[in-house]
Amino acid sequence: MKLALFDFDGTLTHHDMYTRFILYSATPIRLFLGSIFLSPLYILYRLGIIPARKLRPLVSYCAFVGRDIKTVTALGKQYAQETIPKCLRAEMLSVLEKHQEDGTEVVLVSASLDLYLQPWCESIGIRLICSQMAVEQGRYTGHYQAGDCSCEMKAIKVQQQFCLTDYSEVFAYGDTHEDFAMLALAEHPHMNGVKVSF
Repeated sequence: MKLALFDFDGTLTHHDMYTRFILYSATPIRLFLGSIFLSPLYILYRLGIIPARKLRPLVSYCAFVGRDIKTVTALGKQYAQETIPKCLRAEMLSVLEKHQEDGTEVVLVSASLDLYLQPWCESIGIRLICSQMAVEQGRYTGHYQAGDCSCEMKAIKVQQQFCLTDYSEVFAYGDTHEDFAMLALAEHPHMNGVKVSF
């Protein structure tokens, strides 16, 4: 058995699907208030002073705290069905499908949210490891269940769920430094579609 680990944003897609989902799903008042409260942090992010993994949970909190799970779930499914397919990289989707045809176990490992990744992964029959929004009494708390799934957390979560020595070969695909730890787990790491060494 072989294992293939895929990043999502920028690897399987042409665009940052996390930001697009925030704009797609957040209410106008949340977008307005979020832009006011988070704009200083966004400037620091653009200047490279704070990393994306620190900003994402704050943005997610503003967008989803207190929101009804049924409403957001419906938005996530709609986004997965209507928006994600239009943003996929055909060449990387072909690589993923080739792994599936070969009987490889395919896993999406992403800092993006389960709200839309879960229905998309279910639709193409692959497993998912990602940032997950916590729920209490039918509403989102605004917090992540287990932190932002990026950088070292990608590798940690993969190793928690899979015994890599059980696989004859491990492939990994990423596009930024946030994927380095995951790529280092694989015999066949690829950055931006090109095989690299770690």
